[in-house]
Amino acid sequence: MADGIKIIDNNKKAYFDYFIEDTYEAGIALVGCEVKSIRLGQINLKDSFCIVKGGELFLMNAHIKPYEKGSYYNVDAKRPRKLLLHKKEIDKLRGAVTQKSYTIVPTKIYFRQGLVKVEVGLAKGKELHDKRKSIADRESKREIDRAVKEYRK
Repeated sequence: MADGIKIIDNNKKAYFDYFIEDTYEAGIALVGCEVKSIRLGQINLKDSFCIVKGGELFLMNAHIKPYEKGSYYNVDAKRPRKLLLHKKEIDKLRGAVTQKSYTIVPTKIYFRQGLVKVEVGLAKGKELHDKRKSIADRESKREIDRAVKEYRK
């Protein structure tokens, strides 16, 4: 928890499906009951993505479970949520998406000094052989860690 950061959710699938080339920290526009749900860890970024529409960046398909103690203030769990970035950053992301066939994916969501922040990554899709290589690398690292742990005993 360095620098007042408390990570709520990591999008591991994004790192498996994409090469993350650049990351940006964005604020997110939420209502009160959504913040309470996020504080309880009831968010899933697994199949979420970001789009640029009308000069603004939106987080799509992120599931925030409705707050149990909320009333009629609860909103739709998968509604689009506006991400807050500088105009230059949004223009840079839009250019990369349209010209170079990149995708914008959220990689993690966290609290920084009491505010909810989303880390979005500029990503390039992996091919099937790249995914197989990632799996092989992960398995070999796991075996090495087991051997080292066994050796230390």
